[in-house]
Amino acid sequence: MQTKTIKLIASVFVLIALVGCSSSAQVQITAGFPAVISQPKNSSATLVFSDEFRQFVAKPNKDTTIDMGSAQVALLTNAFKGLFSTVKIVSAADQASFKQGLVITPSVQEVQLSTPSDTYLNVYEVWIKYSLDIKTAEGEQIDTWFMPAYGKTPDSFMLSRTSAIDEATVIALRDAGAKLVLDFYRIPSVNNWLRTQPVKESGDE
Repeated sequence: MQTKTIKLIASVFVLIALVGCSSSAQVQITAGFPAVISQPKNSSATLVFSDEFRQFVAKPNKDTTIDMGSAQVALLTNAFKGLFSTVKIVSAADQASFKQGLVITPSVQEVQLSTPSDTYLNVYEVWIKYSLDIKTAEGEQIDTWFMPAYGKTPDSFMLSRTSAIDEATVIALRDAGAKLVLDFYRIPSVNNWLRTQPVKESGDE
């Protein structure tokens, strides 16, 4: 009887391992992101989300895809609404209509994935490398800011490969949002630009 029990437990662990270590995964990020609680600056920003960015699907390796386009749009929209009092979303830079403010175009430079089979650790890790092209409403280049983000599962035990990658990606996206809110106005060129801006009055836009 004891031998049968041991064999049954062993079979369960093997099944879990096979499910968790499946070699392929198609992940779609559907997590929601809460509004940022912060005091935005009295300034304006136009966010340029291209079709490529809105529909972005990462392919960190030949067996994995991560559909994160709509999730990163939602995340960055919330983050920038915590930074600027007025935010407009467009799909191309020439659609910006503010007389003052910044025009910010984000893009994904790279997405990397690390799995237990890569590191022999019981975690999944995701790195996202963003680039923010920052210009004035008049088209003057302010900066190109590279923003890395990182997320990992606390433990991948009992998680399927798809669920683990989903969790690690959501954590990386939240990391990107936190870094943006904390560090954006610390960028020297952005801070210098902000100091030169006149106080925005009602009806200025």
